[in-house]
Amino acid sequence: MTTVSSDLLTAMNGTTGTSASSGTGGLNDNSADAIQNRFLTLLIAQMKNQDPSNPMDNSQLTTQMAQLSTVSGISQLNTTLSTLMGNLNSSQALQSANMIGHSVLAPGNGIQLTSDTVKAADGTETTTQKAVFGVQLDSSASSVTVTIKDSKGAVVRTMDLGTQAAGAVPVIWDGTNDAGGKAADGSYTFTVTAANGGAPVNVTALAFGTVASVSTASDGIKLNVSNIGTIKPTDVVQIL
Repeated sequence: MTTVSSDLLTAMNGTTGTSASSGTGGLNDNSADAIQNRFLTLLIAQMKNQDPSNPMDNSQLTTQMAQLSTVSGISQLNTTLSTLMGNLNSSQALQSANMIGHSVLAPGNGIQLTSDTVKAADGTETTTQKAVFGVQLDSSASSVTVTIKDSKGAVVRTMDLGTQAAGAVPVIWDGTNDAGGKAADGSYTFTVTAANGGAPVNVTALAFGTVASVSTASDGIKLNVSNIGTIKPTDVVQIL
């Protein structure tokens, strides 16, 4: 029966009184220092208990030391990357906080039509309506058409934006419907189609909203935007 050295057992199981599942130096401690200490302890135990007639050659020792260096380097790299990611998230949160109160365009098809009443010096009042939204074109288009619908899906207004260059195009609707009257204030949706010389152009509907707050989650920074909802900072197409 082969007898296992107590030194080797100690090296494999950790120091006396230390749990293998937790605590500094335990088998589950994957810090660079713990990995290095376990490796050196095992290497020393291996050298102390090697067969004198067939000792470890230099190439074996060099290979094991190279493996230690690689494992230790990877562990240190992971630690550095974790620190960088934490700093990056903090930086993104601070930058995103500067967007609070700013209006943005982001993917979405919602429209909010609102009225604004202005009182002149002579006491007369003028009421105007306005809804802001946008479209994003992958390439230039000779024809861009926006169709605005009410909550029941009925077409309220069809807008011909004509020729537009590639990129984000802000659009303002004054509330006028196709019959020449005024639409009621409230929520609407819209669709958009685009073509260039008869060939379809890829286009994305953009909703308009104001950044109300910024929140952090396990999947990154989030912007809470009125009329749009919760989006990522990278979803913002244009800041108005």
